[in-house]
Amino acid sequence: MEKRKLGNSDLLLSPLGIGAWAIGGAGWAFSWSNQDDQDSIRAIHAALDSGMNWIDTAAVYGLGHSEIIVSRALKEYAGEPPYVFTKCGRNWNAERQIQKDLRPSSLRLECESSLRRLQVETIDLYQIHWPEPDEHIEEAWETMASLQREGKVRWIGVSNFSATQMERVRKIASITSLQPPYSLIRPEIEIETLPYAVANQIGVLAYSPMGSGLLTGAMTHQRVAELPADDWRIRNTHFQEPLLTKNLKLAEKLAEIARRHRRTPGEAALAWVLHHPSITAAIVGIRTKEQVSGVQGAMTFRLSQGEVDEINAFRKSLDAT
Repeated sequence: MEKRKLGNSDLLLSPLGIGAWAIGGAGWAFSWSNQDDQDSIRAIHAALDSGMNWIDTAAVYGLGHSEIIVSRALKEYAGEPPYVFTKCGRNWNAERQIQKDLRPSSLRLECESSLRRLQVETIDLYQIHWPEPDEHIEEAWETMASLQREGKVRWIGVSNFSATQMERVRKIASITSLQPPYSLIRPEIEIETLPYAVANQIGVLAYSPMGSGLLTGAMTHQRVAELPADDWRIRNTHFQEPLLTKNLKLAEKLAEIARRHRRTPGEAALAWVLHHPSITAAIVGIRTKEQVSGVQGAMTFRLSQGEVDEINAFRKSLDAT
């Protein structure tokens, strides 16, 4: 299995990494509804056994709960421990309301809290989750660089930053990685963001590469209609018309391509993302160990250039209608 170096770091990553957003469970603004903790732990173990060697979480996922479950899963795992990535810039109050905060004092407190919840001495990759408030990103990045010098984190990256925002903070300290949304249904970063990352040797970790479930082949109009009221996806425009029908047609096209190789639509969606030369690796959200078998083939499966062109032409035809 090919491993790829992340930006200017010494981290050699498997093509897929474990995403721990849904593992945060219910009871917060961007939850995926209820999640069984033991299912989460079994899913993490199965993903590690498949060869994934990194896991990405965030303090805000489940308001700390995801980091706690990641720690439990890794403590119970007998194999080689993975790299552990997490994020900062979002905190919450006693009423569980999420707040956007990039003040140095807040980032330092968040870092210490994540170290405690994850039960690690050093975070392998620490990332600013969102560039909000925008006017505070420079002082936030100065704090990130200080945390790196102090040895609390090994490498520092950003998430959801534009090329312009990366240019602003890169003058302060090097950026190891960018974590943007990137999938067949959200390709917009190809225009400016990915070229900037390549030009400045910034590694790219694509999140939501399967469109938050839309491109897995398991999603239907009926299933979307039956999503729980506390699943954040019901508020997302990609799960609403007119985009929903278009996205499900894209999933059907991926299924057609996948059948040629005896692969799943999700593996084809991941292969489409990993085909882009700017992408270092992709994050896959896994909630059960059974879901691992539906994506693990993408660790090695690759689409031909002709198949990528075929998928892109189909997407453009949908855009034109």
